Amino acid sequence: MEHPEKLTTTEQTGQAGQTGRTGTPPPAPSRARRRGARGHRWRRDSVELAAVFLSVTTADLVAKIVVDGPDGPVVLAASAAALLATALFHTWWSQRHQLHGPPGPDDPAPSATPGPQGPLDEFEPTALWRVRTTVPDSPGSLARVCTAFAERQVNIVSMQSHPLPSGAVDEFFVRAPRSLTRAGLAALVATAGGHDIWTDPADAHDLVDVPTHVLALATRTALDAAELPVALRQLFGQCAIRQYPGAGGRSGAGVDGHVMRLPVPSGDLIELTRPHLPFTPTEFARAQALVELDTLLGPRVPDVRARLTLPAGADLTVRRADTGDKEAALAMHHRCSPDTLRKRYHGPVRDADRYLDHLLDARHGQTLAVETSDGRIVALGHLMWDDDGAEVAVLVEDAWQRRGLGLDLMRRMAALALEAGVETVYAVTQSSNTGLITTMRKLAAPLDYQVEEGTLVITAHLAEATEELPVPWPTRPGG
Repeated sequence: MEHPEKLTTTEQTGQAGQTGRTGTPPPAPSRARRRGARGHRWRRDSVELAAVFLSVTTADLVAKIVVDGPDGPVVLAASAAALLATALFHTWWSQRHQLHGPPGPDDPAPSATPGPQGPLDEFEPTALWRVRTTVPDSPGSLARVCTAFAERQVNIVSMQSHPLPSGAVDEFFVRAPRSLTRAGLAALVATAGGHDIWTDPADAHDLVDVPTHVLALATRTALDAAELPVALRQLFGQCAIRQYPGAGGRSGAGVDGHVMRLPVPSGDLIELTRPHLPFTPTEFARAQALVELDTLLGPRVPDVRARLTLPAGADLTVRRADTGDKEAALAMHHRCSPDTLRKRYHGPVRDADRYLDHLLDARHGQTLAVETSDGRIVALGHLMWDDDGAEVAVLVEDAWQRRGLGLDLMRRMAALALEAGVETVYAVTQSSNTGLITTMRKLAAPLDYQVEEGTLVITAHLAEATEELPVPWPTRPGG
């Protein structure tokens, strides 16, 4: 790197005599120079000693003249004036010597402070990356990857290792120059001995301490059984999660490349699929710990509720529902018309009651209930986790329709989905269900419409509707 101002030969020589460009001390003086320095110190000490004897002799002489001489006071005053003049002259001379003269032989040489190494525009912007690679389980394999990063000015922000039977999977969060592309970053790791390399852009939200992140997810799972699928998705990133009822006994737990299977004591099977990145035994152990915690605590729903006041003056309560609300939900079914039940469940009306066991189970999602002051349930909202999205559905008793209950439940469930990191929700209905279609449009989110065999699927992208959605509950669960 060239500096805009070049030093002359004399200036470069002078700097080299003091310190090098790297700030290292000058070389040790020669033997002749050391002998000269010792001789100089002896001469200076001899002069100082002679000055002391001369001062004593002069003081003794002045004392005798002042005491015994006739003009003692005059001599004393003259001596004081001469001493004052000498002090003033010495002060002036010292300041002039210090400002304009060269440094003395015993004065330390000024240290050379390294200046800027170049203009600011030479500093290249950086980008965060997440890098995962498999390396041999041998001494120096990790060091070679780190050295390759350092040679290309790639800074390792955090790192964790997943041991394998025949190697190790090392995962890095790195800050690399923007000029280094994804292909270039993968090639850099490959030259250091890594294989099965995966790279993905990251952001500041990914820079979370892993143990802290796992503990936070465990806390959410402990408070709410519906949080287990959400916790697994947030733990492993973009992955599909499916739960198969009664399939736990037909498939064993473990990891098979891009698929992780987790049987639960209820007899169901939770299956995670991550096509872009295989799972590791360490990740399986973390997931298994969350499943065991969920099993140990059993069914649980946080006691959260909010007041809802209608324009007509009726005071209602919105809260989480669970299997204990099945009797009240069945009573609401019996008060609904067949057309209302058909639009909600898309099948025979006689089968509507069978769905409640699944819908009220907190392990499959969250159910919200609107309750009157006398304990009657007049509306239900269902938020069911499905892969990387969620299905939403609303059922409002006929006598309470067109009062805004369905919209309140839909907005609340959309906000809950966003809190769980789910940015898309979809509703399955029929094109004749204008009430639900209008409710989805009022989410103020971009909508996708897809017709499949007479069924309409409306998908809402919630990221652009964040400011339009309410806070789901006045207090957080567990607060």
